[in-house]
Amino acid sequence: MKKFALFFCFLLLGLSAAAQGEENRETYLYAKRDTCDLFMDIFRPVAGADTTYNGIAKPTVVFVFGGGFIMGERVDDFTQLWFNRLNENGYTVVTIDYRLGMKGQKVGKGLIGAYKASGLFCQAQQMGVEDLFAAIKFLHDNGEELGIDTDNLVVSGSSAGAIISQAAEYEILCGRTGVLPEGFQFKGVMAFAGAIISNDGAPKYPSAPCPTLLLHGTADKTVAYSKFSAFGHGIWGSNWLVKHWSKQGWNNYCIYRFKGRQHEVAAYMNYVWEVEKEFLEQNVILGRARTVDTVIDDPSLPTWEWTRASLDNMYR
Repeated sequence: MKKFALFFCFLLLGLSAAAQGEENRETYLYAKRDTCDLFMDIFRPVAGADTTYNGIAKPTVVFVFGGGFIMGERVDDFTQLWFNRLNENGYTVVTIDYRLGMKGQKVGKGLIGAYKASGLFCQAQQMGVEDLFAAIKFLHDNGEELGIDTDNLVVSGSSAGAIISQAAEYEILCGRTGVLPEGFQFKGVMAFAGAIISNDGAPKYPSAPCPTLLLHGTADKTVAYSKFSAFGHGIWGSNWLVKHWSKQGWNNYCIYRFKGRQHEVAAYMNYVWEVEKEFLEQNVILGRARTVDTVIDDPSLPTWEWTRASLDNMYR
């Protein structure tokens, strides 16, 4: 009976969140591609929410969903709960579509299969970056009408969306800005189980990244926590990135390492709000160059069966 009551409460909470989101949802077509139209949704802060911190405007959070580059949607009941929380805390949220570059693609098993597929993954990552850049251009070109300051954006993503977000920041640092406004840079990056995919060896950062929040499971087998590479092809994850940044003396990052956790951390945005809030307020809004490196071992945090996914069973 208690389990049923708990389930019923969660069901009501999800329905309430969805209803609240629909009332506060603005949808725009931001790009047309050969294969699909790309839309974004904007969710505004709730009435009465403080949209400043210490007198400084809070950033807009741009969200890129996850799904292995084969599935996902820009809004679902789970992410809607997170969007609501951001809105209640005075943040505008923009959530975007992007082309799913791995949809329908086949990947062989093991190291050889992963190596052969690396070109496909790089292409999927790049397609996502191009679509994210197009969304930012749309926001910039329509900034006055939409009331969004594109000089004050934080990009956030889950899994494949985190990969796109981090790759976009890397592309900007490398000068490959595409359609972006001249001089554009993110105010921050929040990556839930992300990494950078490369076919040209380890990422070669020419300068320090913007303030970055990384959350990753230390046992993640879906998106590498450290790195997985062969002959210059591979994926470089949160642990490798912060080691590289630290060696360069770039210390404006916060990494939370979830001990023994796998890919469930990609869906932890609703469970670690205090971590996100502190990062947004301190590193992003106040511009304080803080370094946080913390191991979290909390058995109360949830896990789900889908977090055991691997390349072999995702791309058959």
